[in-house]
Amino acid sequence: MTESFHPPMGERLAALRTNDLPVHGGRTLAYVYDSGLAEVDRVAREAVAAFSGTNGLDPTAFPSLLRMENDLVAFAAGLVDGPDTVVGSITSGGTESVLLAVQSARDARPDVEHPAMVLPDTAHAAFHKAAHYFGVEAVSVPVGADFRADVAATSAALDRLGDRAVLLVASAPSYAHGVIDPVTDLAALASSRGLRCHVDACIGGWVLPYAARLGRAAAPWTFAVDGVTSISMDLHKYAYAPKGTSVLLHRTPALRRAQYFASADWPGYTMLNSTMQSTRSGGPLAGAWAAVQSIGDGGYLDLAREVFEAVDAIAAGIADIPGLHVVARPDSTLIALGTDESCDPFTICDEMSARDWYVQPQMSFAGRPATIHLSVSAATRPHVPEFLTALAEATAVARAAGPVVVDAAIADFVAALDPAQLDDAEFDGLLAAAGLLGADADPDEGELALPTRMAEVNALLDLAAPRLREAVLIAFLDRLQRPQPSRGTDP
Repeated sequence: MTESFHPPMGERLAALRTNDLPVHGGRTLAYVYDSGLAEVDRVAREAVAAFSGTNGLDPTAFPSLLRMENDLVAFAAGLVDGPDTVVGSITSGGTESVLLAVQSARDARPDVEHPAMVLPDTAHAAFHKAAHYFGVEAVSVPVGADFRADVAATSAALDRLGDRAVLLVASAPSYAHGVIDPVTDLAALASSRGLRCHVDACIGGWVLPYAARLGRAAAPWTFAVDGVTSISMDLHKYAYAPKGTSVLLHRTPALRRAQYFASADWPGYTMLNSTMQSTRSGGPLAGAWAAVQSIGDGGYLDLAREVFEAVDAIAAGIADIPGLHVVARPDSTLIALGTDESCDPFTICDEMSARDWYVQPQMSFAGRPATIHLSVSAATRPHVPEFLTALAEATAVARAAGPVVVDAAIADFVAALDPAQLDDAEFDGLLAAAGLLGADADPDEGELALPTRMAEVNALLDLAAPRLREAVLIAFLDRLQRPQPSRGTDP
């Protein structure tokens, strides 16, 4: 009966995806990770569907989920030199893994009234989210000229905090620059002070171990390093699993104990959770298990070889593109690109989009200029020559146009904004200045005129201090997420 009023659901879903970035083909170098293995994708999707109705709330009700979780934890532990005592949990993603690492470090020290953690300023924003949620002060330490954590500055920060410190953080690698922090030295600092040391390997956890087997040099970062107490590693990145799975590993069960939550203080069932979620579909877990079982150790070694060949080829090709350079030699699969004064990263990103390649702009921070981020996947390897050609063309266009310049009056308007006092009128003025509010759009209805080119918008955001940028983007998201009831059931 539904189809007599609407097009078939498959057609409707396809129509909704018209403007989405492609998730396969290796042309989206952020957000998605593509193995290029169509059969693995098919098997994983079928597993997600087959287990979508199961519930991970109670592992005794669905023992299949417990078996798959333990299998994945065992595989992950084997990659990162996990001792026999290692335990782990499957989470919904890297952010949840980070949140739980911070929460468990806090709750393991109930004696600390105002807990704090020390992290390099390149650590993932998820740690700041954890700080916000859990009341753990985030003490951010500037990194060195090589974009790696500064061990001496970290030690000084720990000294200032004294007994308030509960956690030290390292990245393997950092998202923005793709380099590994000096984990051996950081973990030694943590151990000497009786602190936990968490290694955020959400990006590198499933690919750096294979890099080592391929003979690629990388600083130590696994449980083989004394003092590392926990590691997060995402399955939906370089394990090439469907979205929605990460692994949080603890060196011992005692270290994980504070992560658990139980409550019998109500008349229903006794709640018992190993992660932040209670009810959770078994679909993503099954999809991850199916992907890992299908690819296997040998398959991941082959995929790692392909992705690192792509990384090396891209880095080498950048050297031949005037105006562009690699910011830091990549330790893993992430590359940050910088520009000289002849052009800007935001225009290059727009020009790449026009050529059906998505690369991610990264704003300036702490005196460091804006950059372009690439998350390279195995599926990109066959298309590297095409990618480099497009990048050379995009950079040439950007150089011919010159760096994007924000109108002085608009820049002054932005500089005068107070993030704590940003109201709807000021936000609408900013939207209009940025060209995001169409002439016929009704702000009260949440209507925005999103441009196809974002260079001027990104340049405007780049002028804003971090707190103001946060306030502006929160207001922007709020405006985007206002439903229009008349469209709720339209085809």
